[in-house]
Amino acid sequence: MDLLLILTYTALCIAIFKIFKIPLNKWTVPTAVLGGVILIGTLILLMNYNHPFTQIGNQTFASTPIVSGVRGKVIEVPVEANTPLSKGDILFRIDPIPYEAEISKLEAQIKAADQDALGLESKLQAANAAEIKAIAERDKAQREFTRYSRGFEKGAFSEQQLDTRRQTFKAAQAALDSAKANVKQAELSLNSQIGGENTSVARLLAELRKAEFDLAQTVVRAPTDGLATQVALRPGVMAVPLPLAPVMTFIHTEQTIYTAAFRQNSLQRLQTGYEAEFLFRALPGKVFKGEVIDVLPAIAESQFQARGSLLGTDALRTSGRVFVTLKITDDLTEYHLPLGTAVEVAVYSDKFTHVSIMRKVLIRMKSWQNYLYLDH
Repeated sequence: MDLLLILTYTALCIAIFKIFKIPLNKWTVPTAVLGGVILIGTLILLMNYNHPFTQIGNQTFASTPIVSGVRGKVIEVPVEANTPLSKGDILFRIDPIPYEAEISKLEAQIKAADQDALGLESKLQAANAAEIKAIAERDKAQREFTRYSRGFEKGAFSEQQLDTRRQTFKAAQAALDSAKANVKQAELSLNSQIGGENTSVARLLAELRKAEFDLAQTVVRAPTDGLATQVALRPGVMAVPLPLAPVMTFIHTEQTIYTAAFRQNSLQRLQTGYEAEFLFRALPGKVFKGEVIDVLPAIAESQFQARGSLLGTDALRTSGRVFVTLKITDDLTEYHLPLGTAVEVAVYSDKFTHVSIMRKVLIRMKSWQNYLYLDH
């Protein structure tokens, strides 16, 4: 662009000198040169500041390391590498037999606990009957003890006979206290519920839900739309639920975002909604339209975290670039562009819009230059 402007200005000066027959001397020539430097320099400065451009850009994407939710041996890997997947498609399966067995065991325990819960009412009735019997025995022993006490006062019974009836009465009273405790325990067991379920049954139901969840985890599915690439997982591998041991990498493709890093000089000319143009090294001679989505509010080079030492001067000697997220509004479906493709971006602000034509011409020239490269 610089050379194009210089050549255009030179041709214009030559035409003016010839048309108006301006003599070439020590005044006219330096004036024309100085005028060109000022004019071209001003145009370039206005273009660079108001319509920034960067060569540092990429299509960015999110990836998720796939970690098994349960431990087990992989028995099937139906997913094909680099094939588009929908949310919920199966990635791989883990042997479900241990988890099915656990569910069967818990279901049997729940049935047994249900039967025990149904028997609690019978136990309460039996405890009530035992209490009534104990009351009758206590009352009978009390009457005998009272009768012998009166007879002892009249000399009809010996002290030994009276003491025997006293001990019998105390034993009957103790038996009644024990029967009352059994009734209380039976009532507590019968009335012990959580959410309308007996506590033992509720505990086993919770364990069953956990076991069913574990069984569902034996089928690992795609978390979103996307694809799995470089799939090395094979049947027979032991999958473990450890974050440090992923078995597959899943790439999300729900949204295509481009990120570019701009110099801080033009930060005030980068705003959401501004028009942008993209050129790909992979697509020489083509330019695509888009717009700015957002300007990230932080620069990574200036971050710091709590630690046991103070920051030094070198920590402030940074000149990080501003990250800007963008999207392309043109249709790219006919082009094969892998995720992570490099891109160069120009952003057009609403200031000095007439100068933007220079940037548009420049990036189109640069796009044609992508046909030229040498591999050594």
